This record gives sequence, structure tokens and C-alpha cells, in this order.
Amino acid sequence: METILVFAAHPDDELLGLGGTVRRLTNEGKEIHAVILAEGLTSRNDNRSDTDKSELLELQADARKAADVVGYKSIEFCGLPDNRMDSVDLLDIIKVVSRFIEKYDPDTIFTHHHGDLNIDHRRTCEAVLTACRPIKGNRVKRIYGFETPSSTEWNYSYEDPFLPTVFFDVTDTLEAKVKGMACYRTESTTYPHPRSAEALRTLGRYRGSNVGFGKAEAFMLMRELI
Repeated sequence: METILVFAAHPDDELLGLGGTVRRLTNEGKEIHAVILAEGLTSRNDNRSDTDKSELLELQADARKAADVVGYKSIEFCGLPDNRMDSVDLLDIIKVVSRFIEKYDPDTIFTHHHGDLNIDHRRTCEAVLTACRPIKGNRVKRIYGFETPSSTEWNYSYEDPFLPTVFFDVTDTLEAKVKGMACYRTESTTYPHPRSAEALRTLGRYRGSNVGFGKAEAFMLMRELI
């Protein structure tokens, strides 16, 4: 891995899915950038326009603080409608994704699992896979899908389950993920919610136990070119 790009739907997904892995890879000298496609918060009101713009700016400020904790070199926001990405033409989302791929020229991409309950997660994954078609000139060698607590495990259709095939040992870095999530004033929760600090630690221990690590984050390898 040389340059790593993370495409997440909402502010906090870039932590929930791989915060410990980002901290580990950053410690190893990797350069990692995050792109947040949807704005967050606006789906909590009846109308998207009802959300105070200052609240969105505060959310972005929280995301930048969290990004510093886990080691992202940059984090950028695209402002697509929160939990309404199915109202945006897929081609338009693909074009947004493609611009950042051209900008950063990554060899590795992390994004959402394509079977998540959240529609924005699914649209994000679909756009990434389309933008990364393995054609001449596309340098992306590997694409990982991450699980997002409170979305991946809440999809009870069982049509497209998350079946991890890659595990990163985050025994020494999972706490960075927990500390990063604490930066999110509007997204942090208390146990037993899946995004709570204790639940994140429990998931880390569970994924670690799957493969003999103290703590781990799990991913589905969607493509690797060797």
C-alpha cells in the first residue's frame, strides 16, 4: 500500500469502519485520505433545509478533530443529501468519486460493505466499484469493504451478508478509534448502542477472536490485482 483513499457516506463512518486500521497504517508511514460523500444530520429533520448550517459546520469540525486522532492526512466533504443518496443519479455520485481518485491516485481503497442497511452506504459502494472498473489507466489494485456498526449488522435480509476475509490487527491502535469517536458530539452514544465506546471495544475483541488477535478490524476483499 502506498496511497490509501477511504470513501465513507457520513461523518463518523470513516472512524467506525476502520479507525484502528487507519491509526496502525499511519503509524507505519502510509498516507491516508478520507472523502465523506453525504453531509450528515439533515435526515433528522422533516426537510433537509431545516438543518442549521452551523450544525453541519460543527459536525465537519468534529470530523477533522477525529481525523487528526486516527491519523488521516486529509478529510474532505462533498455535501450530498444525508440518507437521500438514492435521490441522486448514480452517475453523478460516480463522477464525484472519480474526481477524488484522479486527485489522489490511490492504489488502495476502503469503502462501505455493499449489503449495509443504510442506503447511502450501498450507493457509496456501488459508485466506488463503478469508478474503479479495472480498465487501462486505473491504478487501484485493491478494494476493501468495511463493516459499519449500527448498519452492517442491522440488515436482516441476509441477501448480502458481511463475510470478512481480511483482518487487521489493531490490538495497539483500537483506542485511537474510540478516542476519535468521542470527538463527535452529535454521533457518540452510550452502551449498548453499537457506536458506543464499549461496543466498539467489544467488536474489536470479537473480530480479534475470529483470527487469534487481541483486537481486530474486519474487511471483505472486493478486488485485488497482483
